[in-house]
Amino acid sequence: MEALEYRERPVGVFDSGVGGLTVAREIMRQIPNEKIVYFGDTARVPYGSKSRETVTRFSEQIVRFLQTQQVKAIVVACNTASAYAMDALEKEIDIPLIGVVKPGAKVAAETTKNGRVGVIGTEGTIGSGIYSSYIHQIRPEVQVTGKACPLFVPLVEEGLWEDPVTDEIASRYLSELIDIGIDTLILGCTHYPLIRKTVGRIMGDGVTLVNPAYETAVELKALLSEHNLLSPSPPALGENRYRFYVSDAAEKFKRFANSIIKYGILSAKTIPIEEY
Repeated sequence: MEALEYRERPVGVFDSGVGGLTVAREIMRQIPNEKIVYFGDTARVPYGSKSRETVTRFSEQIVRFLQTQQVKAIVVACNTASAYAMDALEKEIDIPLIGVVKPGAKVAAETTKNGRVGVIGTEGTIGSGIYSSYIHQIRPEVQVTGKACPLFVPLVEEGLWEDPVTDEIASRYLSELIDIGIDTLILGCTHYPLIRKTVGRIMGDGVTLVNPAYETAVELKALLSEHNLLSPSPPALGENRYRFYVSDAAEKFKRFANSIIKYGILSAKTIPIEEY
């Protein structure tokens, strides 16, 4: 009985704020039997402009909180935290841990035909060079060009997903990637799938967009299967399938979450993350 109970435990998912909801949404779609405990660090967002030490400290606190929720695996649904904190986190926990960078890098390396890959993300993710280093482990000859797009996150959070302002800024950011003739573009921030249409339109049909949120859910399913941790059946009716926690501004989080996840987020609870 105990093994079964363990498999029925939730998956922990965390992000600096709301962006990781795109990862949670993919997990809900692709592994519908799984329960999820989501934490968004809304009090300390954004991570993209913070130092490695700070992001690592925040990530360790969140992982300690998720462990109190008896999670069976943890998804680091934040590109910056995946870039900066994975090594430290792996030392701290003994359950499966997966970030959003590796799955996206792997697919991009396999997809590109002309060997030119672009990555858009926060300053932290682009500055870390993490996507380049993973891609080069798979295909050393691929040319990887990173472009920080700091204005995309506030535009997404304001709900301006399809708006002339977003079009204008995206055109500016993406022009140099178009000029160098990339054929594959990694959406290297979990907010970016929400403006995928805009990015795709500007890049044109010849460029394949890689969505690490989608690829992470695929990889998570494989990882849970490999460890014999896939939940055998859907949660019981009335059972709290998806639980959401934040460090601040729960109402605002809930509104945004409900706009992108159609599974009815009833509430988001604020917790004092600094205490973990």
